[in-house]
Amino acid sequence: MKTKAPMRTLAHEDYLRLREGARIIEADRYGDKVLLLPDDTYVKLFRRKRLLTSATFYPYARRFADNIDALVQRGVPCPTLIALYRIAAIDRDAIHYRPLAGRTLRHIVKDGPDAAASERLRLALGEFVARLHGLGVYFRSLHLGNIVLTPDGALGLIDLADMSPRRRSLGRLLRTRNMKHLLRYPEETAWLCAGGSFFSAYNRASGYQLSP
Repeated sequence: MKTKAPMRTLAHEDYLRLREGARIIEADRYGDKVLLLPDDTYVKLFRRKRLLTSATFYPYARRFADNIDALVQRGVPCPTLIALYRIAAIDRDAIHYRPLAGRTLRHIVKDGPDAAASERLRLALGEFVARLHGLGVYFRSLHLGNIVLTPDGALGLIDLADMSPRRRSLGRLLRTRNMKHLLRYPEETAWLCAGGSFFSAYNRASGYQLSP
């Protein structure tokens, strides 16, 4: 589903006003990539490359917004879209959004939860990933840093530009490929696979039989 939000042209002086007082969360040699604004909302900037690529016709900011809509339609917690911008003066597209409240599983795991809490989280995560796959959500950036535990105990997704929602439940090939993305960080993989409960919960909820 495509979002109906317009891509608004933002003049350079208006962009400077928008980012006034912002904290730079991420940057590279080309400039700012993620800004935290004083009102606790975020602006994520995408560089407009001069070569003709798929991003020329379907900008990453638009993909991010479309993926928010896709998750909202599926009942999956995610960030809230505020606006889309084209900022010609700095060759950027941008998405302004309200973050999903909660903590990433990466931060939770780094804090060293006890055995019981870890087991509950692995079971919930297995069921959550099975639900995503059943809803046709293929997410190339699926990892513990992009999965959030919300204050009410639900799991949700953030940083959505690499998500590809499908019309149907994912088949075995895409499920297996997506699992490889989830298991690409050794320390997190060790936590995730401890005791086998994550895959047991996934297999039970999905009807598939996958393993590390």
